[in-house]
Amino acid sequence: MQNVELSSTLAALSAMVTPAVLILASSSLVLATSNRLTRAVDRTRSITENIIDLSNAEEDRTMLAEERELLLHLLERTARRTKLLTRALTRLYMALAIFIATSATLGLVAALGLPYAGFALFLGMVGAGLLFWSSVLLILESRLGLASVYEEMDFVKRIGEHYGPDVSPVTGIGTFRRWRRARDTRSPSGGDGGE
Repeated sequence: MQNVELSSTLAALSAMVTPAVLILASSSLVLATSNRLTRAVDRTRSITENIIDLSNAEEDRTMLAEERELLLHLLERTARRTKLLTRALTRLYMALAIFIATSATLGLVAALGLPYAGFALFLGMVGAGLLFWSSVLLILESRLGLASVYEEMDFVKRIGEHYGPDVSPVTGIGTFRRWRRARDTRSPSGGDGGE
């Protein structure tokens, strides 16, 4: 009799521990998503400050219109990222709650011998579906973040091409190096002549 009671207790505990892996996964994703949401909100504030600063900039500044357009586009994209992260975080919290309910239901079913194992299975499937849904939202958000980074890099490259030296893509030798060579050949000492 005692062995039967011990085996039913162990079965109840093992059934309750099974969703613990999913609870841990959901908790880790909640923490990571919260950090990503905080960074997205900070990024939104930073872009907003840049837009305000640009509104006070001189109109004759080179590439001012392009920079404003880029910042407004990045602000829109960051707002979309924030919405996706908020939705993902909501689903993760729901999945976490459902996995805890699944664990409690499995414990009750195993301990009391109730015929509701199908309900626990249903809860587990709902939680897994929410976890999958939030993962898809996180993938979409990361793609938006990557697209923003690429767009900013392209803009910085255009600024560099506009203001920077003319660099040959093959040799990597720019006008600065050519200017320095020309200056060194003009100077009798090979230096700046007095520095």
